[in-house]
Amino acid sequence: MGASAKKPIVLSGIQPSGNLMLGNYLGALRSWAGLQQTHECIYCIVDLHAITVPQDPAELRARTRETLAIYLASGIDPRKSLIFVQSQVPEHAELAWILGCHTWLGELERMTQFKDKSAKKKSVGAGLFFYPVLMAADILLYQANLVPVGHDQKQHIELARDIAIRMNGMYAEKFPGPSQVTQNKEVKEALPLFVVPEPFIPAVGARIMSLQEPTAKMSKSDPIPNATVFLGDSDDEISRKIKKAVTDSGTEIAYTGEKPGVKNLISIQSAITGKAPDEIVASYAGKQYGHLKAETAEIVVECIRPLREKFKGLLADRGELDRILKKGADAARVRAAKTMEHVKEALGFLA
Repeated sequence: MGASAKKPIVLSGIQPSGNLMLGNYLGALRSWAGLQQTHECIYCIVDLHAITVPQDPAELRARTRETLAIYLASGIDPRKSLIFVQSQVPEHAELAWILGCHTWLGELERMTQFKDKSAKKKSVGAGLFFYPVLMAADILLYQANLVPVGHDQKQHIELARDIAIRMNGMYAEKFPGPSQVTQNKEVKEALPLFVVPEPFIPAVGARIMSLQEPTAKMSKSDPIPNATVFLGDSDDEISRKIKKAVTDSGTEIAYTGEKPGVKNLISIQSAITGKAPDEIVASYAGKQYGHLKAETAEIVVECIRPLREKFKGLLADRGELDRILKKGADAARVRAAKTMEHVKEALGFLA
């Protein structure tokens, strides 16, 4: 029998900023766990990205372990996926500098997330401006084929693609790569520096909206009470928030843009149960918004409860969490070193 096809490499990560929410789980973490069956998965905790804003050191360390515990509770298995903390693999920062030297100023100035975040600040750190380059390094360092992201991060993936294509064009012909050279040193074929990644955006559950402003994405920093369901919320808190969710005028339960509040509750049900929105709508024929809210609350409670309980158990064993991260960082550095060796030789750095 011939060798089996190589699984595509998937890479993504979450900042250790604490208070992960329903949107994080349904839009990312749960689908990441599912990808382990069909893809080679690399999931990091991106603490270098977190320091674009001031952090309390003790809180950052605690939240980093909490993020790992949420990964594990969500079904991400360290025996199936590579899990590590970004700052424990210094090649991320090293490659980011090299990529930054091949990124144009205008490209970074066009990043909409930088424009949005910097507009709210009196002074802006250079790290926030350089953030997309570090994200590109995260991806290209592991030769990732796919990057699960929300729509708001798609522009950053496009930048990573542009940088990869640019550097491949500049250096591939000059440096064929060791795997492309035979014992007698005859060059077979040029080897590109980087795989050009593609964004992977799940069709369902990628955008869970605010319970109080259903035209805006659910956010853990939302100041509006009851707008966000957090993974650490109690059963009663979850039920109360969903039952107070903003719906819409009229009484018909429909999955349309004209009814964003109702649509959001149906989307949440669909993401959790796997049922199609039309099937969910049909089940509410002749029923009122109160039925939709009550049943959505029950579905969300049953979804989050086991996750919350598992998370608490995992967090109690700090030593095991640290062992998982140490093993992951060691494995990540081995992979990262291969890319960096290739890149450094291509650029003309001494070994």
